[in-house]
Amino acid sequence: MLNQENILVFGELLLRFSSTEDQFISKNHTVSLFPGGSEANVSASLGQWNIPCAYVSCVPDNALANNALQALQDLGVNTTKTVLQGSRLGLYFLLSANGLTSGEVVYDRKFSSFSSLTPGTIDWEKVLDGHTWFHWTALTPALSENMAAVCKEALIAARKKGLKISVDLNYRSRLWDYGKQPIDVMPELVAYCDVIMGNIWAANKMLGIPVDEKLDRQTSPEDYAIHANASAKAVFNRFPQCKHIANTFRFMDNPKHNLFYGTYHTPDNNYISSILETNEVVDRIGSGDAFMAGLIYGLTSSNDGQEIIDKATSSGYKKLFVKGDFGDGSI
Repeated sequence: MLNQENILVFGELLLRFSSTEDQFISKNHTVSLFPGGSEANVSASLGQWNIPCAYVSCVPDNALANNALQALQDLGVNTTKTVLQGSRLGLYFLLSANGLTSGEVVYDRKFSSFSSLTPGTIDWEKVLDGHTWFHWTALTPALSENMAAVCKEALIAARKKGLKISVDLNYRSRLWDYGKQPIDVMPELVAYCDVIMGNIWAANKMLGIPVDEKLDRQTSPEDYAIHANASAKAVFNRFPQCKHIANTFRFMDNPKHNLFYGTYHTPDNNYISSILETNEVVDRIGSGDAFMAGLIYGLTSSNDGQEIIDKATSSGYKKLFVKGDFGDGSI
């Protein structure tokens, strides 16, 4: 076992409204409500694995937000560093029962408490105190220039204090609507990171790393691994602070199908997980976040690259069978 990390996760706490049927708005049916958000999902998994972690966000001081925070607390996550201000909790609507395609999400995050944060609101020196690891995602700087600036001040403080920094290159085209593209914002922020998770297409979109446009569903895992190795090498060359890269490969042929595997890279070695496949998907939302949490778990508990990517992939895959955004702690 390596030295125990104490992880701080930063991001927007969201409420998810999802249909119980194939159509979101219809007569006489119910809607399920779940706490979520990429970073909260990562925290939920870490808490269930008894990895010391805290979650910092900004939410209104009302019963709805407090219930969502309590759900994280109940899973072992410290939420006491979250800022209570503003009047809106961010929402998103899943227009299906289990998140069948990326086109079925509608965000309602503008003017939320979190998206209204400005630089200087959070005392990062104080908030980061006692932690050894800081995790954030590309979803936050996608919200506004102010949020990109908040991320930068957090990263500067985390680097100054010597924390290990990880990022998930989550790309949501609907969020980048304030006149900036990811390539304009993300490279400067990613330069602070020790661990980068995403996929070869996100590395292209956000960091300008080349990707072969001919790759598709029919490309074999062995060929994808070759392209992932080349992508990782380019990232390491461009971002010397980074020492760990992981990619997910997820394909679906129908609503219940998912093919899931991952690659892990260091400057010296490359690894690929087992190829996992199912035709029994329950809920695919949050599977990438469970993979991210499993990657952190792997990096904090092992020096074996194969074990690290197998833990991450197993965690992400098992989330496919859990309803809601949070995983159930399986790995």
